[in-house]
Amino acid sequence: MIKVIGAGLPRTGTTSMQAALERLGFAPCYHMAEVMTHPDHVDRWLEVAAGKVRTREDWDRVFEGGYQAAVDWPASHYWRELADAYPEGKVVLTVRDPRTWYPSIRLLLSGENFPDPSGMPEQARRLFMTMQRMRPALDQMGRALFGPDWAFGGDMGGEDLVVAAFNRHVETVKQSVPADRLLVFDVREGWEPLCAFLGVDVPAGEPFPHLNDAESMRRAFERMGQGDMPAFPFGRPGG
Repeated sequence: MIKVIGAGLPRTGTTSMQAALERLGFAPCYHMAEVMTHPDHVDRWLEVAAGKVRTREDWDRVFEGGYQAAVDWPASHYWRELADAYPEGKVVLTVRDPRTWYPSIRLLLSGENFPDPSGMPEQARRLFMTMQRMRPALDQMGRALFGPDWAFGGDMGGEDLVVAAFNRHVETVKQSVPADRLLVFDVREGWEPLCAFLGVDVPAGEPFPHLNDAESMRRAFERMGQGDMPAFPFGRPGG
């Protein structure tokens, strides 16, 4: 059962949130890494994108595997549906300065600096080919956020348009989720507000995880293209 529903957009601290939530006991936490490392999950999300997942039982099948929380795309795109399916779940909207978010999301969604998968070692190539199978779902998510002409790997438009999309998303979540069920959270705030919201103890003496800025992600993709799978930039490396 999903107990924590991430409503933040990609690159708003979602990888840090995955690590933090799992440390707090909400494990495993669903993240795009789960799709990349479990290729069979692609079929689940293509069914979601096709509108075939409607009930709580349907969502339980999507998250089969004991997931306690979900952050990042593809799950966070469906924050509204998940909030309805799991009314006891709490919603966390991760935010950051949208001007600093822009280069990071552009790097991720435009495909800039992604290595050519055809020349990759087999393990790395499988990860990127899995994402190619996700294209219909990713395109649908991106069009909902950025507009009907958007496509994964294409031009995202100027910074002002992307920042405006970010701000629209934040305001929509704030206006749609009851205040007592929603935490608007910047990971730079650390453990205290998150733990208070979730009703758990602050980990003593442990820094909040801060992972994967845009430059470290770019370097990780380069290293993955050379066969360095421990460089996998989205959480747990795949097998």
